[in-house]
Amino acid sequence: MRIHFIIHENFEAPGAYESWAKARGYTTTYSRVYDGDSLPEKVDDIDFLIVMGGPQDPVTTIEQCAHFDAKGEQAVITKAIDAGKVVLGICLGSQLIGEALGAQYEHSPEREIGKFPITLTKDGVTHPLFDHFGTVLEVGHWHNDMPGLTPDAKIIAYSEGCPRQIVAYSDLVFGFQCHMELTKDVVALLIENDDLSEAANYRFVDEPEVLMNHDYDEMNQKLHEFLDKLAKSYQA
Repeated sequence: MRIHFIIHENFEAPGAYESWAKARGYTTTYSRVYDGDSLPEKVDDIDFLIVMGGPQDPVTTIEQCAHFDAKGEQAVITKAIDAGKVVLGICLGSQLIGEALGAQYEHSPEREIGKFPITLTKDGVTHPLFDHFGTVLEVGHWHNDMPGLTPDAKIIAYSEGCPRQIVAYSDLVFGFQCHMELTKDVVALLIENDDLSEAANYRFVDEPEVLMNHDYDEMNQKLHEFLDKLAKSYQA
Protein backbone atom coordinates (compact mmCIF):
# COMPACT_ATOMS: atom_id res chain seq x y z
CA MET A 1 0.00 0.00 0.00
CA ARG A 2 1.22 3.45 -0.93
CA ILE A 3 0.13 6.34 1.27
CA HIS A 4 0.68 9.93 0.13
CA PHE A 5 0.25 12.84 2.53
CA ILE A 6 -0.35 16.47 1.61
CA ILE A 7 0.83 18.47 4.63
CA HIS A 8 0.21 22.20 4.80
CA GLU A 9 2.22 23.15 7.90
CA ASN A 10 4.81 21.41 10.05
CA PHE A 11 2.52 21.76 13.09
CA GLU A 12 -0.41 20.09 11.30
CA ALA A 13 1.40 16.76 11.43
CA PRO A 14 -0.17 13.46 10.32
CA GLY A 15 0.24 11.91 13.76
CA ALA A 16 -1.68 8.64 14.08
CA TYR A 17 -2.30 8.43 10.32
CA GLU A 18 1.44 8.29 9.76
CA SER A 19 2.09 5.90 12.67
CA TRP A 20 -0.57 3.56 11.24
CA ALA A 21 1.05 3.53 7.81
CA LYS A 22 4.53 2.95 9.20
CA ALA A 23 3.39 0.23 11.62
CA ARG A 24 1.82 -1.66 8.71
CA GLY A 25 4.97 -1.33 6.61
CA TYR A 26 3.26 0.76 3.95
CA THR A 27 5.17 3.12 1.68
CA THR A 28 4.75 6.74 2.72
CA THR A 29 5.40 9.76 0.52
CA TYR A 30 4.80 13.42 1.20
CA SER A 31 3.97 16.76 -0.32
CA ARG A 32 5.10 19.08 2.45
CA VAL A 33 3.90 22.16 0.66
CA TYR A 34 5.07 24.49 3.46
CA ASP A 35 8.59 23.27 2.66
CA GLY A 36 8.26 23.79 -1.10
CA ASP A 37 7.30 20.25 -2.12
CA SER A 38 5.14 19.98 -5.23
CA LEU A 39 1.76 18.30 -5.39
CA PRO A 40 1.65 14.91 -7.14
CA GLU A 41 1.12 15.28 -10.87
CA LYS A 42 -0.40 11.81 -11.17
CA VAL A 43 -2.07 9.40 -8.78
CA ASP A 44 -1.23 6.07 -10.43
CA ASP A 45 1.28 5.20 -7.71
CA ILE A 46 -0.93 6.29 -4.80
CA ASP A 47 -3.44 4.09 -2.96
CA PHE A 48 -4.38 6.45 -0.10
CA LEU A 49 -4.33 10.22 -0.58
CA ILE A 50 -4.49 11.87 2.86
CA VAL A 51 -4.91 15.65 2.91
CA MET A 52 -4.12 17.18 6.27
CA GLY A 53 -5.36 20.31 8.03
CA GLY A 54 -4.02 23.83 8.24
CA PRO A 55 -4.84 27.39 9.28
CA GLN A 56 -5.89 28.17 5.70
CA ASP A 57 -9.37 27.67 4.32
CA PRO A 58 -10.48 26.62 0.81
CA VAL A 59 -10.80 30.23 -0.34
CA THR A 60 -7.31 31.25 0.82
CA THR A 61 -5.51 32.57 -2.24
CA ILE A 62 -1.89 32.05 -3.27
CA GLU A 63 -1.41 35.79 -2.70
CA GLN A 64 -2.48 35.26 0.92
CA CYS A 65 -0.43 32.08 1.39
CA ALA A 66 2.21 31.42 -1.25
CA HIS A 67 2.62 27.71 -0.47
CA PHE A 68 -1.09 26.84 -0.49
CA ASP A 69 -2.75 26.14 -3.84
CA ALA A 70 -6.38 25.29 -3.06
CA LYS A 71 -7.38 24.75 -6.68
CA GLY A 72 -4.30 22.63 -7.33
CA GLU A 73 -5.08 20.41 -4.35
CA GLN A 74 -8.69 20.07 -5.41
CA ALA A 75 -7.48 18.94 -8.84
CA VAL A 76 -5.33 16.23 -7.23
CA ILE A 77 -8.26 15.16 -5.05
CA THR A 78 -10.50 14.93 -8.11
CA LYS A 79 -7.93 12.81 -9.96
CA ALA A 80 -7.65 10.44 -7.01
CA ILE A 81 -11.42 10.10 -6.61
CA ASP A 82 -11.90 9.51 -10.34
CA ALA A 83 -9.15 6.86 -10.25
CA GLY A 84 -10.89 4.95 -7.47
CA LYS A 85 -8.29 5.72 -4.82
CA VAL A 86 -8.95 6.20 -1.12
CA VAL A 87 -9.13 9.90 -0.30
CA LEU A 88 -9.18 11.12 3.29
CA GLY A 89 -9.34 14.75 4.32
CA ILE A 90 -8.71 16.04 7.82
CA CYS A 91 -10.09 19.45 8.84
CA LEU A 92 -8.98 21.72 5.94
CA GLY A 93 -8.50 18.54 3.90
CA SER A 94 -12.12 17.55 4.46
CA GLN A 95 -13.27 20.97 3.30
CA LEU A 96 -11.12 20.67 0.16
CA ILE A 97 -12.74 17.31 -0.65
CA GLY A 98 -16.17 18.89 -0.39
CA GLU A 99 -15.10 21.79 -2.60
CA ALA A 100 -13.61 19.39 -5.17
CA LEU A 101 -16.99 17.66 -5.30
CA GLY A 102 -18.90 20.93 -5.67
CA ALA A 103 -19.93 21.37 -2.03
CA GLN A 104 -18.94 24.69 -0.47
CA TYR A 105 -17.40 24.66 2.99
CA GLU A 106 -19.08 26.58 5.80
CA HIS A 107 -18.18 28.05 9.16
CA SER A 108 -18.90 25.74 12.07
CA PRO A 109 -21.42 26.97 14.65
CA GLU A 110 -18.73 26.70 17.33
CA ARG A 111 -14.96 26.84 17.52
CA GLU A 112 -13.71 23.53 18.91
CA ILE A 113 -10.21 22.91 20.29
CA GLY A 114 -9.75 20.02 22.67
CA LYS A 115 -11.15 16.58 23.25
CA PHE A 116 -14.92 16.33 23.13
CA PRO A 117 -17.44 13.61 22.25
CA ILE A 118 -18.82 12.98 18.81
CA THR A 119 -22.11 11.13 18.38
CA LEU A 120 -22.62 8.72 15.53
CA THR A 121 -25.71 9.03 13.38
CA LYS A 122 -27.81 6.08 12.25
CA ASP A 123 -25.64 5.98 9.11
CA GLY A 124 -22.58 5.95 11.36
CA VAL A 125 -23.51 3.19 13.80
CA THR A 126 -24.59 0.92 10.94
CA HIS A 127 -21.58 1.67 8.72
CA PRO A 128 -19.18 -1.31 8.66
CA LEU A 129 -16.12 0.95 8.76
CA PHE A 130 -17.34 2.83 11.85
CA ASP A 131 -19.35 0.29 13.85
CA HIS A 132 -16.44 -0.16 16.30
CA PHE A 133 -16.73 3.53 17.30
CA GLY A 134 -19.86 2.83 19.35
CA THR A 135 -22.53 5.50 19.68
CA VAL A 136 -20.36 8.15 21.34
CA LEU A 137 -16.58 8.57 21.14
CA GLU A 138 -14.30 11.26 22.55
CA VAL A 139 -11.97 12.61 19.86
CA GLY A 140 -9.68 15.55 19.20
CA HIS A 141 -10.80 18.85 17.69
CA TRP A 142 -9.03 21.94 16.35
CA HIS A 143 -11.23 23.90 13.96
CA ASN A 144 -13.51 26.80 13.07
CA ASP A 145 -15.04 25.50 9.82
CA MET A 146 -16.68 22.36 8.44
CA PRO A 147 -16.94 20.59 5.07
CA GLY A 148 -19.75 21.06 2.59
CA LEU A 149 -22.20 18.29 1.79
CA THR A 150 -22.87 16.80 -1.62
CA PRO A 151 -26.35 15.35 -2.37
CA ASP A 152 -25.02 11.82 -1.78
CA ALA A 153 -22.92 12.58 1.29
CA LYS A 154 -23.78 10.88 4.57
CA ILE A 155 -23.02 12.40 7.93
CA ILE A 156 -21.37 9.71 10.04
CA ALA A 157 -20.88 11.73 13.22
CA TYR A 158 -21.58 15.13 14.74
CA SER A 159 -20.74 16.95 17.94
CA GLU A 160 -22.57 19.46 20.10
CA GLY A 161 -20.49 22.21 18.53
CA CYS A 162 -20.39 21.03 14.92
CA PRO A 163 -23.00 19.12 12.88
CA ARG A 164 -20.45 17.64 10.43
CA GLN A 165 -17.63 15.84 12.18
CA ILE A 166 -17.24 12.84 9.86
CA VAL A 167 -18.68 12.75 6.35
CA ALA A 168 -18.78 9.79 3.97
CA TYR A 169 -18.73 11.09 0.40
CA SER A 170 -18.49 7.58 -1.04
CA ASP A 171 -17.24 4.14 -0.02
CA LEU A 172 -13.63 5.32 -0.37
CA VAL A 173 -13.82 9.07 0.28
CA PHE A 174 -14.19 10.50 3.78
CA GLY A 175 -13.88 13.87 5.44
CA PHE A 176 -12.88 14.11 9.10
CA GLN A 177 -13.46 17.55 10.57
CA CYS A 178 -12.30 16.08 13.87
CA HIS A 179 -8.66 15.27 14.56
CA MET A 180 -8.39 11.63 15.55
CA GLU A 181 -4.71 11.72 14.60
CA LEU A 182 -3.72 13.97 17.51
CA THR A 183 -0.98 12.81 19.86
CA LYS A 184 0.60 14.79 22.67
CA ASP A 185 3.54 15.62 20.40
CA VAL A 186 1.22 16.99 17.71
CA VAL A 187 -0.84 18.88 20.28
CA ALA A 188 2.31 20.51 21.64
CA LEU A 189 3.16 21.76 18.14
CA LEU A 190 -0.37 23.11 17.64
CA ILE A 191 -0.30 24.93 20.98
CA GLU A 192 2.98 26.61 20.01
CA ASN A 193 1.40 27.89 16.79
CA ASP A 194 -2.04 29.01 17.94
CA ASP A 195 -3.31 31.78 20.21
CA LEU A 196 -5.30 30.19 23.02
CA SER A 197 -5.26 33.22 25.29
CA GLU A 198 -9.06 33.57 25.00
CA ALA A 199 -9.84 29.88 25.47
CA ALA A 200 -12.07 30.63 28.46
CA ASN A 201 -14.40 32.65 26.21
CA TYR A 202 -15.38 29.60 24.16
CA ARG A 203 -17.61 26.69 25.14
CA PHE A 204 -15.46 24.09 23.42
CA VAL A 205 -11.88 25.33 23.68
CA ASP A 206 -9.58 23.72 26.25
CA GLU A 207 -6.77 25.51 28.04
CA PRO A 208 -3.25 24.40 26.96
CA GLU A 209 -2.58 22.45 30.15
CA VAL A 210 -5.84 20.55 29.70
CA LEU A 211 -4.96 19.79 26.09
CA MET A 212 -1.64 18.30 27.13
CA ASN A 213 -3.22 16.12 29.82
CA HIS A 214 -5.75 14.38 27.59
CA ASP A 215 -5.28 10.71 26.72
CA TYR A 216 -5.37 10.37 22.94
CA ASP A 217 -4.50 6.66 22.73
CA GLU A 218 -8.03 5.24 22.50
CA MET A 219 -9.10 7.46 19.60
CA ASN A 220 -5.80 6.71 17.82
CA GLN A 221 -6.54 2.98 18.09
CA LYS A 222 -10.11 3.50 16.85
CA LEU A 223 -8.70 5.43 13.90
CA HIS A 224 -6.19 2.67 13.14
CA GLU A 225 -8.98 0.08 13.12
CA PHE A 226 -11.00 2.25 10.73
CA LEU A 227 -7.97 2.57 8.45
CA ASP A 228 -7.36 -1.19 8.52
CA LYS A 229 -10.98 -1.82 7.52
CA LEU A 230 -10.77 0.80 4.79
CA ALA A 231 -7.53 -0.66 3.41
CA LYS A 232 -9.09 -4.12 3.33
CA SER A 233 -12.16 -2.76 1.53
CA TYR A 234 -9.96 -0.92 -0.99
CA GLN A 235 -7.83 -3.99 -1.69
CA ALA A 236 -10.94 -6.11 -2.19
